[in-house]
Amino acid sequence: MNPSRLALAATALLATTALAACGSSADGAKDSAGGTADVVLRLPDPGNNGFLALGKKDGSLDRALAAVHAKVAWTGSAGPFAPAAQALSADQLDVAQGSITSAVAALAQKPGFKLFAQTAPDGVGEGILVKNDSPVKSVQDLVGRKVAVSQGGTSEYLLLKALEKNGVPADKVERVYLRADQTAGVFNSGQVDAWATWNTFSTPSIANSGAHFLVNGKEVGSDNYAVWAVRNGFAEKHPAVVKAFYGYLRENGLKEKADPAGYLNVFTDSGPTAVTPAEKEVAIGVTRQGSAAGAIAEADITRFGTVAAFFADQKVTKQLVDVKPYLIDIDTFGGGTK
Repeated sequence: MNPSRLALAATALLATTALAACGSSADGAKDSAGGTADVVLRLPDPGNNGFLALGKKDGSLDRALAAVHAKVAWTGSAGPFAPAAQALSADQLDVAQGSITSAVAALAQKPGFKLFAQTAPDGVGEGILVKNDSPVKSVQDLVGRKVAVSQGGTSEYLLLKALEKNGVPADKVERVYLRADQTAGVFNSGQVDAWATWNTFSTPSIANSGAHFLVNGKEVGSDNYAVWAVRNGFAEKHPAVVKAFYGYLRENGLKEKADPAGYLNVFTDSGPTAVTPAEKEVAIGVTRQGSAAGAIAEADITRFGTVAAFFADQKVTKQLVDVKPYLIDIDTFGGGTK
């Protein structure tokens, strides 16, 4: 993940009570004059980093959405996609970002969302971390050892891909299932030998905790795209808003890639949400090598299918998930043309 993903996953789990308190306003509300008020697009709060954080601070996102009579409500905080998927399906959230790996796991349930944008896999910001003084020097050295993973998403996928690529049977490595935001202490104290994770957590570990990648996403052949999901009911009723939001993602993702430093510590440069100077150096390098959001093309769909097949083969999902019915062609969505 690049630091825009860092921003969206920087805090822990979604505050679902805050989401529920916001209620559904996707259809707009009647104003005092009897007309229809702006449509409200509910998004997880972006935190302190990334182009959405800057869009919140400078009002540029609301200005972009005003053209289609919409505005943003920041609801809860961004975190793992699993609770976000639940919030989308429960009409507590309208749009969220996650990984295709987490999306496949969520689509295996009863999803209430579709995917409308993708960002190419993060080859350098995600992978399997080990401490600099670790005796683990290769993936084969993980045999008989403990690796921290978050169940059913990016983390477990990266570990399983690494094991498969290096001919290591999955049952020869102990998976320790932990929430990503609760793993750093376990990893730093040596209770696990490695940690499969993404850039939200790898950046501070590499910068501050004497860790490095045993292998990264590129080296394991990762197809782990970042994806944007929209609630079904919102997409059906407000395609113009979805398209306007996508346009903002695309334009500002490119700007962030060109000038990563300008999108760090948007609100504050101190406190627990601030990126330290050492972390900045790592984060900037990851973003510069990353990609901006784009429409979901046929080549991407093929790779989504590869992820779904891999998860089925590895018994992460009980059966093969067909991703295609849950995809939106943003270029033609709502009657537009390519």
